[in-house]
Amino acid sequence: MIETKLGDFEEVILLIVGILGEQAYALNIADEFEAQTKRAVSIGAVHSTLTRLAEKGFLESKMGEASAERGGRRKRIYEITAAGQRALENSRDFKVSLWNQFPAFASKLDFTF
Repeated sequence: MIETKLGDFEEVILLIVGILGEQAYALNIADEFEAQTKRAVSIGAVHSTLTRLAEKGFLESKMGEASAERGGRRKRIYEITAAGQRALENSRDFKVSLWNQFPAFASKLDFTF
C-alpha cells in the first residue's frame, strides 16, 4: 500500500514545487528550500524526496528545454498532481485542527481556510 500522508520535509518540498511553478527543478528547489528555511539541504535529499513524492502520485515531472547554461542538458521540471494538492490540503487541515485545539492558542487564533 502506498503511503498517502506527508512527512514534514516532503510537505515543504511539495509546497516549494507549487511556489516555483515552471521553475521547479531539483537545484532550484534545493536553493528555495535553503532560502525559505535558512537550513542547508543536500541535492541528494531533494532528489530522493522528489522521487518518493512521484512514487506516491503527488508529483509528475517532464523534461524542460535544453539550455546553454547547462551544456545543452535538459532540466526535469516537477508539478503537483491533484492527489498532491489533496495531500497538502489534508495536512494543512489536520495541523489547523491541532492548533485550534491547543488551549494556549485556541482563544487567540482561529485558523480557517
